[in-house]
Amino acid sequence: MTGNERVRALLRRETPDRMPVYGWVRENLKEGIERRWGSVEAFEDRYEFDLAHLFGGPRPYSSQEVTALRDQCALQGRSIEPRDLLGLDLSDVDSTETYESLRKDIEFYQESRGRFVYVQTPGVFEAHNGYFGIENHLMYLLLFPDDLRAVYARQAEWTARFANNCLDLGIDMIHVSDDWGSQRGLLFSPETFGALIAPHHAPVAAAVHKRGAYLSLHSDGNITPALNAILDLGFAVVHPWQESAGMSFDLFSRSYSDRFCVMGGMDVQTTLGFGDIDRFRRDIGALIERFQTGGLILCTTHFVQDHCSIDELEASFDFVFEEVRRLP
Repeated sequence: MTGNERVRALLRRETPDRMPVYGWVRENLKEGIERRWGSVEAFEDRYEFDLAHLFGGPRPYSSQEVTALRDQCALQGRSIEPRDLLGLDLSDVDSTETYESLRKDIEFYQESRGRFVYVQTPGVFEAHNGYFGIENHLMYLLLFPDDLRAVYARQAEWTARFANNCLDLGIDMIHVSDDWGSQRGLLFSPETFGALIAPHHAPVAAAVHKRGAYLSLHSDGNITPALNAILDLGFAVVHPWQESAGMSFDLFSRSYSDRFCVMGGMDVQTTLGFGDIDRFRRDIGALIERFQTGGLILCTTHFVQDHCSIDELEASFDFVFEEVRRLP
């Protein structure tokens, strides 16, 4: 099987020839990997990663216009508020030149390497933290709910079109990044989530499902109160299902493994990057054995942090490489 075939088999609830593997290694370890391996791509080839996480395409708002708006608000002694964003035009989501890097990445990873490619897509909550600041954003959920509904609705419409454009290019899965969780629960009340945030994921989900494509979610933290919404929206993959935030794999196996798959397992908060390769082998070996027939794309729970040495990174992926091929 190619990586693409392997992941698709898993998502169809079939048992692939082995567990799919991936890792978010580039963000913090690029220089170290390049010194050892020559390039991140060479590292990914050596360990036969099955997926590729792509970034690219247009930004929702012009960076120059956002900077000008931030300066204007600062002169007034305040931060950007939802009504301010409503005064900005969203960018041209259909601008063909902004997709050029995605075209090249699809050719490299999917066509040349046979990998399953998914593209980072803005979620309605996380996408606006950069404009408001997360503390202000949480406050605005209570102060300006109607303005935020309008902001989120515009973003959702834009993102649905972005998703369609990516699918036209050949992307296998639309990956919505929308951090909802803290270490103990949602960042907001379940009622606020249900009223303001979850409904504005529906247009993107509908657009993806209409195309017969896959939809995945990234959210850090404990998102247990949002799991029913995840089911309703039809996410095929949830990343990372964070055990270190109290989300046990027992809960997943018992209640959700027949509805979606999990991408994760290699926890960068507890297991990978702490110099304890024996613990890594013990914990990850148990996961590989537990999910050998399906349900898990073995991946890091987030970007591997820069305190992880290249020696540890290599030893960890050496173990994964051998272990997923050892079990039947």
